[in-house]
Amino acid sequence: MLKYVEIQELVAEAEKKNVKISELVIEDQALSMEKSRLELFEKMQISFQVMMESVQVGMDKNQKSTSGLTGGEGYLMNEYASKDGGLCGDFMTKAVARALSVAGCNASMGKIVAAPTAGSCGILPGCLVSLFEDKGYSEEDIIMSMFTAAAFGMVIANRASIAGAKGGCQAECGSAAAMAAAALVELKGGTPSQCADACAMAITSQMGLVCDPVAGLVEIPCIKRNASGLMIAFSSADMAMAGITARIPADECLDAMKEVGDLMASSLKETARGGLASTPTGQKLRDKVFG
Repeated sequence: MLKYVEIQELVAEAEKKNVKISELVIEDQALSMEKSRLELFEKMQISFQVMMESVQVGMDKNQKSTSGLTGGEGYLMNEYASKDGGLCGDFMTKAVARALSVAGCNASMGKIVAAPTAGSCGILPGCLVSLFEDKGYSEEDIIMSMFTAAAFGMVIANRASIAGAKGGCQAECGSAAAMAAAALVELKGGTPSQCADACAMAITSQMGLVCDPVAGLVEIPCIKRNASGLMIAFSSADMAMAGITARIPADECLDAMKEVGDLMASSLKETARGGLASTPTGQKLRDKVFG
């Protein structure tokens, strides 16, 4: 039974058995939870269905958050993508729209999958739903890749943190981007080692990112950080698939992320007392919501 405390452990075991990390994980989970492989797959399938539904909810032109501070970002980005594809091209711009939509769904009290948290909920769905709807990847392959993402998330949670209150936004959007990057590499046909490299590069790219929600709400800047996290996930996966290695092993990147999180001031860890939350405009927005 796997301990899920080291990325290298996942990689080594998968390479030893000559299987994908997802295959290793679903078999391990079936054994430890005393459930059939089919039961676990069907449960994960439900999560993917929720992801697709939350994309649609967030695409609503009139979607607004409960606070009234945000809403419609997913719709606007999707409309922009439909014109000429934007600077990043049609696929990536639509993927960003999906990430924004899921985050917007969360802000408006809709149903989402915390992957791994509500604050970072748009990154993994934005990546996977885009591959399913725009690239023709099979639902089965998408769902299996979610087991890889989940395993990487478990290691991150055990070795570092996935909570903004403990490690800053690097622990939320950074973790989500790392999980998504690993899943994307597996879907692209990469090796377990390349999954680890993609994870490491995604973590590296968001090292030190603070958690500074305006008015203490998971809206500003959280929603837009889901968009940047998605871009990092795709770029990290592509670098790994191109043969670019992380240089610093994934587990050491996680240890560094934990160290940085521990050193981070409490004002920059979800308390809304620093960063963007403490700017004059941030404080005005807070007053607008709470008086």
